[in-house]
Amino acid sequence: MQILTQIRQSILSGELVAGDSLPSIRQLAKDLQVSVITTKRVYEELEKEKLIDSVVGKGSFVSGANQDFIRERRMKQLEEKMLEVIRESRELGMSSQDVIHHLTLLVEEE
Repeated sequence: MQILTQIRQSILSGELVAGDSLPSIRQLAKDLQVSVITTKRVYEELEKEKLIDSVVGKGSFVSGANQDFIRERRMKQLEEKMLEVIRESRELGMSSQDVIHHLTLLVEEE
């Protein structure tokens, strides 16, 4: 589900952080012009993944209980990006030292 993927990615990327509130199921369904059942399933799946907590009468919030998992997932995403950089640098004929040098320069500029 695209909605599930987008919300999950927003949480894992840090765009949404622990305690942030999510739109109500009905509001999200209305905003995205999808059925309430679809958004309910999305929220249920996010709860199963321990990415959100839902409180009856208060709404749904990004969970603070699963920060280690979120950090792990973010590290995995970072590693995947780094592997892509390594593959592309090899295609360009760059040595490991060249890659490290360029990375060091970028870190220092930041």
